[in-house]
Amino acid sequence: MGRLLLLAVVLTVAVGCGTAKAVKCPDAGCGQDAVKLALTGVTVGQAVIAVLAVLAVSGEYGTGMIRTTLTAVPNRLTVLTAKATVLTTVVLASGTAAVLASLLVGRYILPGNGFTEAHGYAPLSLADGSTLRAAVGSVLYLVLIALIGLGLATAVREAATAIGIVLGLLYLFPVVTQVVDDPEWQRHLQQISPMSAGLAVQATVHLHELPIGPWAGLGVLATWAAAALLVGSLLLHRRDA
Repeated sequence: MGRLLLLAVVLTVAVGCGTAKAVKCPDAGCGQDAVKLALTGVTVGQAVIAVLAVLAVSGEYGTGMIRTTLTAVPNRLTVLTAKATVLTTVVLASGTAAVLASLLVGRYILPGNGFTEAHGYAPLSLADGSTLRAAVGSVLYLVLIALIGLGLATAVREAATAIGIVLGLLYLFPVVTQVVDDPEWQRHLQQISPMSAGLAVQATVHLHELPIGPWAGLGVLATWAAAALLVGSLLLHRRDA
């Protein structure tokens, strides 16, 4: 678990760093969202977090240790709640480290690429309300992704299947959205897509153009997480170990 958490942090920061180095803002009003650019790595780090969450459950099923766990703690809802609590704690810690490091890297790299006060960009700072919301929201986003993975793994038990489902929800949903020609349907799909809706919380500019508001989008992701945990808990309660 420790190695996967470290990998998630490293990937998140590295991708954010690469994006910050690659994007230029040559003149005022270039229209880029500096905060979202710095936090781009979350879209990659979330995959590792999802895999970590799945393995937290499926590993026990694979080794048969789940029987020992359920014998020691017969209340299955208590078992799932304990796993969710531990997972939330470690992802909160690692997610906070990844997000803060990404913003720090962006603060130092982006000005060299034209994201300066002369072009309308203040240095990235948590003292700015929008930046703070994007940072806190990104950490919560990673926690909710982990809970989706936990719920799905509890429901299907098998690691490869659970990983395929959660990654499909995250990455295939946006692809399907782009295939749809109707703009109105595209907007609706973006409003219910776990990743598209959830990452709206990172936006700090052009909020009126978003298909869904920042906190509302995170609420959609929270609904996906709640649904996954509900299905997982129901199946855990009804099936044999």
